[in-house]
Amino acid sequence: MIELLKVLVCMPFLLYSCYSDIKTRRVTNKLWPIMLGAAAPLIIYDIARYGIPYVKWTLISFIFIFVFVYILFYFRAFGGADAKVLMVISLILPIYPALDLINYHLPLAGMAPIALFTFSVFGNSVILTVVVPLGLFLYNLTQPSLKETLKRPHYMFLGYRSLIKDLERPHIRLIEQYEENDGNVSHRFTSGGMQLDEDTIATMNEYDKKGLIEKRVWVTPGLPFMIPITAGFITAVVYGDLIFQLTVHFLL
Repeated sequence: MIELLKVLVCMPFLLYSCYSDIKTRRVTNKLWPIMLGAAAPLIIYDIARYGIPYVKWTLISFIFIFVFVYILFYFRAFGGADAKVLMVISLILPIYPALDLINYHLPLAGMAPIALFTFSVFGNSVILTVVVPLGLFLYNLTQPSLKETLKRPHYMFLGYRSLIKDLERPHIRLIEQYEENDGNVSHRFTSGGMQLDEDTIATMNEYDKKGLIEKRVWVTPGLPFMIPITAGFITAVVYGDLIFQLTVHFLL
């Protein structure tokens, strides 16, 4: 029952963080102390119930996650909010929650050998990000400009073609970098995406008016990683550890 309450306490904060991440690509730092504070009575109850072993697992969970996400953050592979939410989850749910809900025993696939719940959340979130390129590819297949899109089929997994006039939409980046030389505009792929500031948008509009570039250009949407983390959290609670299950499936 306590584990279910912990999951239910986490969910509103995770869902709000998804909303904020989609809207602004930012999540306020104030959210995580409030989330931890809301779960504090449940954490204290578990400490009183299980004693030193529970405290030990909580410390192990937090230290491992802290070191892990710090390394990712240092190499800019992870955002600050993403790191903080995983650290808070590691304190609230240091070990895998076993739930009995409506005649179902969760997680449905059973627990992974490593019982540190937050690692399963992170692993699941990484696996679930694979859905994004597939979604972009399917979206591109439905667009009326498919014939032109197919000229660069590998881009279909990275982004979509946008009208020049729509480049002011928030949270998108150019897949290609454009340069003008002797009245001609060349373009080349840029792996990180090119920032669309006012000057860049003005330059692209100028190229468009002169007929130097196509009416549509390739852009890539910024990925709000709080969505995969939240999906990874739900998947870990309901189903289990995706990486472990995939490993077992392919090895056996």
